[in-house]
Amino acid sequence: MILQGKRVALPSAPVVHRQFEAHAKATPDAVAVHCAGRQLTYAELNARANRFAHFLTARGHGPGAKVGVCLGYSIDILVAILGTLKAGAAYVPLDPAYPEARLRLLLGQTPDLALIVASPATAGSVASAAVEVVDLEQWADRLAELPATDPDIPVTGDDVCYAVFTSGSTGTPKLTAVRHEGWFNLLNWLMLEYGLHPGSDNLVVSAFGFDLSQRSLMMPLFCGATQYLMASRNFDAALAYRMLTRHEIRIVHCASSTLYLLVDWEIARGGDALTRLDYVLFGGEPLHVERIADWARRPGNTCTLLHQYGVAECTDVASSYDLADYRPGEHEIAPVGRPAYNTDLHLLDEQMRGVGVGEYGEIHIAGTSVGAGYLGGTGPESERFTTIVVDGEPCRLYRTGDRGYVTEAGELVVVGRTDAQVKVRGMRIDPTDIERALGRLAGVRQAAVVVRYTDSGDAELIAFIVPTGDELAENDVRARLLETLPRNMVPAGFVNIPEIPLSPHGKVDRAALVEAYRNRYADSGTTA
Repeated sequence: MILQGKRVALPSAPVVHRQFEAHAKATPDAVAVHCAGRQLTYAELNARANRFAHFLTARGHGPGAKVGVCLGYSIDILVAILGTLKAGAAYVPLDPAYPEARLRLLLGQTPDLALIVASPATAGSVASAAVEVVDLEQWADRLAELPATDPDIPVTGDDVCYAVFTSGSTGTPKLTAVRHEGWFNLLNWLMLEYGLHPGSDNLVVSAFGFDLSQRSLMMPLFCGATQYLMASRNFDAALAYRMLTRHEIRIVHCASSTLYLLVDWEIARGGDALTRLDYVLFGGEPLHVERIADWARRPGNTCTLLHQYGVAECTDVASSYDLADYRPGEHEIAPVGRPAYNTDLHLLDEQMRGVGVGEYGEIHIAGTSVGAGYLGGTGPESERFTTIVVDGEPCRLYRTGDRGYVTEAGELVVVGRTDAQVKVRGMRIDPTDIERALGRLAGVRQAAVVVRYTDSGDAELIAFIVPTGDELAENDVRARLLETLPRNMVPAGFVNIPEIPLSPHGKVDRAALVEAYRNRYADSGTTA
């Protein structure tokens, strides 16, 4: 089974920052970025980015170089990103929200880093780096002496534009590289398919290290709109909602769990800032439709919810689905839709043969969006980039490790991970299937299921539940689950918690849940 995306011609040099430069020339006085009461026009941002590009090239950090960016959300973060791209180099997000130990690990996984852009507030987080750390504010006078003109540096669609870290099957961070052509194709698809324009102002709500954030940072500058940045290192739902209320923001990109928080905030305060948006583009983890269904059906809600699927290795988004078309009676799981432009989705069995409509297979991504691979990678994860023969021609694929099927209507549905399945009492189980069943129970606002291993090495499932009101009794939840799930899929333990912890990327932090469960029993002097 192959789902084929629409074929759309790209420029001879599909380079993302050239689109920004065109807007800077056509509408120089339009506001490009707004942050903490400051703003820059397209002409001002372009000039500052150009000076930083000339700074990099003067140091020999041009085409092929990798520049680390360890900054909180600020105007300087866009100067650093655009300047790096203009120099022909690629940027590597080093999220200052991460603990220093995590950043040391990431730095150790980054081959041939040229330098790092930081600020006084973030420089200490990358002090272990064996490369120069540059503060744009301290270099402001020197940078002001450099040319404000666009550097004449040839950049092609095959060149790498950024590389982000993604944890693979081994748990070791991998630096996966994205090419300009793939990134341009993604942004061009979003702009054309959903009619984004110079009024499509955007608010960034996800952490900088997240692959989704790279798209969110560049999308408004690609279509001539204004980028709004929160001056906060970590996601702040209150601040985000205030900004949505005060400014004419039209677009938000986020993880599903972040959307739940924003919806809860709106419902609790009786606001309408979310409902007035043009689009929320979200995904990155299994969707629990019941968390947003009532809000989405509110009278006057004009926000289009785009449920999207993709992986960092393939430029973040491979398919999209308008959730207004979702009918719970037709699908137990909300689809993720049809492929992006110039992108194909292959559903293959273990022998790399195509499966039929409605049959489960592993999702493989092909086409323009497939990335350049893991930088410095020689481990087993590099084998996920492979080539098969399709219609007599070689076709480069990325094996996602996700399981799914295609509906009769030609929509992709993702059902889980091949590597997330665990054996519990001899049976293979995907915890997300249990989360969906819990989410349908009355009194359950949200649930997350994790796997822990007993002292004897046996796997067991633990469910963490956020109740809508009073705490739920374990025996009651277990009895109700047994009405819809086989006994071997019912968790061994149930824990009521006030909220599901999120990672800096805005996704469910399952490691934190396992640790919390372990500490809960350690503190009580018992063994879980």
